[in-house]
Amino acid sequence: MYIIMVASECAPVAKVGGLGDVVFGLSRELEIRGHSVEIVLPKYDCMRYDHIWGLQVSYENLWVPWFNFHIRCTVWFGFVHGRKCYFIEPHSHDRFFERGAYYGFTDEHVRFAFFSKAALEFMLTAGKRPDIIHTHDWQTALVPVMLYEIYKFSGMENCRACHTLHNFRHQGIAGENILWFTGLGRPDYYYDRNRMGDDFNPSAINFTKGAVVYSNFVTTVSPRHAWEVRHTEWGYGLGHILYVYQNKFGGVLNGLDYEMWNSETDPHIPHRYGAGDFAGKNKNKEALRARMWLRQEKKPLIAYVGRLDMQKGVPLIRHALFHSLHRGAQFVLLGASPELGINAEFWQLKHEHNDNPDCHLEIGYDEELAHLIYAGADMLVVPSLFEPCGLTQMIALRYGAVPIVRWVGGLADTVFDRDYSDRPVRERNGYVFHQADNAGIESAMDRAIGLWFDYPADFRDLAANGMHYDYSWNRPGGDYLHIYELIRQK
Repeated sequence: MYIIMVASECAPVAKVGGLGDVVFGLSRELEIRGHSVEIVLPKYDCMRYDHIWGLQVSYENLWVPWFNFHIRCTVWFGFVHGRKCYFIEPHSHDRFFERGAYYGFTDEHVRFAFFSKAALEFMLTAGKRPDIIHTHDWQTALVPVMLYEIYKFSGMENCRACHTLHNFRHQGIAGENILWFTGLGRPDYYYDRNRMGDDFNPSAINFTKGAVVYSNFVTTVSPRHAWEVRHTEWGYGLGHILYVYQNKFGGVLNGLDYEMWNSETDPHIPHRYGAGDFAGKNKNKEALRARMWLRQEKKPLIAYVGRLDMQKGVPLIRHALFHSLHRGAQFVLLGASPELGINAEFWQLKHEHNDNPDCHLEIGYDEELAHLIYAGADMLVVPSLFEPCGLTQMIALRYGAVPIVRWVGGLADTVFDRDYSDRPVRERNGYVFHQADNAGIESAMDRAIGLWFDYPADFRDLAANGMHYDYSWNRPGGDYLHIYELIRQK
């Protein structure tokens, strides 16, 4: 098959979160299976250009219709760690992607509506006719709409659209101007609540709702989350439209890039190790303590790695720090928040514990340090209020760090409680709690810390169980190919 991914991110060249990892990892898995995959991205000025090989102009003058005029674009081509990527560069006074950051602007809906239009115009003009156009999140949710309302009448009638929803909180809410800019027009037609009319704002269209209606298939990033968004508040108002289109909606668990995250080959850690080599893991623990000025003492080391926002359970992360110290463990944190108040709170915690030999907080993100933390930690806390999939728990499992997670979304699909799971003992790989409160996380942490102190051999067995799991892209790659084949026949 010929597949084109259209996305706002692709790791490592343009990455803000897990979306970028998915686009890269899934594309590589599909290529390994013999399919032709291309990725279309905006050409941001802040991209990691050092991860692009052979960057060159592929299409000089792409004129993209926009309202009652055209915007000229240059399309660049380059390889991102073997992936074939096209980068669209608009030459416009709006400077859509020349702002020094990927997101965070008041005209986000205009920027990514233009990118979606330009991606389709590039395919049309360059003669690209993929079997599948796979779009991701609200930023590219207009692609399926325009494909079936405009471009299928210009020679793209055999292309099929698959859309993946990574984050339901952000849906792409805009006014009538987007319809005129993109050439869709007909506000009365699209404002219909059975098409793109937002259910809560009668004067707005909803990009994501449009993708659900127009795509041939819609996925989210774990089976559990697919249930949650239809039946709980985590659908953020999309539950009804997902119910209407339930026959073309499902959850496919994200995979993990085992070339990047592999304790046996990782170039970022001082000692490589496998499931049968916990001496190697202990040496990484010593290296992590040395780097973070922690004392070398026989006690468990508990970590948190990731964003600091309300979705991730910030009060519970804070409580995990204090409870770790109370129980005689060490605690390290690597993360930052897009919210100034939360960042300030954790900077204050960092100052308060600056001289504590059992605690270190690193406010920010450092890819190399993240690898060392996973390799050196005994446990990793993931107390999310909601979690569509989550990659940190999968990475922790791969590195023999026992995950302590809340039973939501992809966390419930990947972590199985040592004491209470109905799975065989060899398939249990962590600790799970249900209530998003201090008592809930304490109950799971106490069981994990107690096992580490009292039954160290059993703790190593539990960590080894996690290292034996296969959360690579192998299975989800097959799931997506099944979906592609299904919609090709329609």
